[in-house]
Amino acid sequence: MPKQTFFHLSKDKQEILIKSAKEEFSRVPLHDASIANIIKNAGIPRGSFYQYFEDKEDLYFYLLNQLSKKNAERFISILKEKDGAIFETFIESFQFMIRIHKNPEHKSFFKNAFLNMNYKLENTLVNNLYEESQKKQYFDIIHLINTKNLNIKDEKDLHQIMKIASAVTFHNLVHMFGKELSDEETLKNYIDQIELLKRGLYKEED
Repeated sequence: MPKQTFFHLSKDKQEILIKSAKEEFSRVPLHDASIANIIKNAGIPRGSFYQYFEDKEDLYFYLLNQLSKKNAERFISILKEKDGAIFETFIESFQFMIRIHKNPEHKSFFKNAFLNMNYKLENTLVNNLYEESQKKQYFDIIHLINTKNLNIKDEKDLHQIMKIASAVTFHNLVHMFGKELSDEETLKNYIDQIELLKRGLYKEED
């Protein structure tokens, strides 16, 4: 997480630094990224950088955390529109992610992230909602889900559904970049998998 001195900066200065970092992480993966390039483009001294962040990894995971928060906010909004229909919400949210992740402004950043994945990266992107600062968003989601048609016993089962569906979502995003699939192929594969999950978890009609 950023140090408090970062949050004391004006919004304009914060955005300049974040924009410079995103450009560098779009150019190359995290392990090849250069703090020298980030501070040069942001127009700040190296010493100032370390007053704001511990290192480039700290800045990188702050970027991913911010993106994860926005994804969760969007997910909650869609879930409300869908009256708690969890699988339909995952599908619509995934369609939006395809558009965002393949937008030329963001594509290189996400491609570098997904194709140079490790446990910490995956945990940030998939399970970030379980972090302490994100728990409210996660429980907002859980309490909005319509469980009437779900074949589950308790809230623990609901947590497992979220983890499984989130893992399926992440897996398909990795494949989209790794195999350079079209939007149509990516969405079809995802819908097939989510529908299979849905059939396995929906109650049989009486």
